[in-house]
Amino acid sequence: MTGNSRGAAVELRDVSKRFRTSNGVLPWRRTAGEKVALHSTDLCVEQGTVCGIIGMNGSGKSTLVRILATLMLPDTGWARVFGHDVVADAATVRRHVNRVSVEASFFKSLSPWENLLYSARLYGSDDDDIRGRTTSVLARLGLPAETLDRPMKQLSRGQQQKVAIARSLLTAPSLLLMDEPTTGLDPQSKREVQSFITAMRTERDVTVLLCTHDLAEAEALCDRVVLLDGGHVLADATPDDLRRQTQAATLEEAFLQLVGRRLDDDTEPPEDS
Repeated sequence: MTGNSRGAAVELRDVSKRFRTSNGVLPWRRTAGEKVALHSTDLCVEQGTVCGIIGMNGSGKSTLVRILATLMLPDTGWARVFGHDVVADAATVRRHVNRVSVEASFFKSLSPWENLLYSARLYGSDDDDIRGRTTSVLARLGLPAETLDRPMKQLSRGQQQKVAIARSLLTAPSLLLMDEPTTGLDPQSKREVQSFITAMRTERDVTVLLCTHDLAEAEALCDRVVLLDGGHVLADATPDDLRRQTQAATLEEAFLQLVGRRLDDDTEPPEDS
């Protein structure tokens, strides 16, 4: 992959990751194996862009995100975020990055405001107007103001995900890693989150790495898409170029031609995806 005039937000060179696996429930029948999540992956993402990572569960999407978030070490190669190595300069990388996953964790008995305040203090923020900024962000995401002081366990799945996105922005990240951020949301909430992603890219010049199963979402939001399959990069192009290369009318049709199956046929568990 080639870089660009704005400089790279994310660079990967020859990154691979393997996991040990075991089959069988009974210890004496259990057999050890190995699963390759990423095979010698190269990637370069330009600053200020939205890059979509698409693929089946087990394709390596979440492994890639976890490496960039410094939650997992690569077995080979190197990865950099704004020029900082994710292994050697992990503390610096964390100051540039925030992550939104499909299953955001919270203190469920605390309110959104209490969770967000805890997170802000944890990251060392001494902003006196955290509540004001939080209220503004949540309002733009379509979360009613009265929910800010309710326990998280009383909020819907969509409302909790909006709080997770607000939390990720409290530290003003330069790189936002979004791992299936709209999965399970109702259509209105999904549109609100998608609009907010576009606004963050425009207003704050945030670079977004978006892992998604929603190919229409990737087509609408992403400047380019990287297609992973079995830990290999099958394609890296703009949605228009990918459609043109495959002579497909939509990104979903292009995906079908390249991978040979639909994303909604995916039945693998998502943990190692």
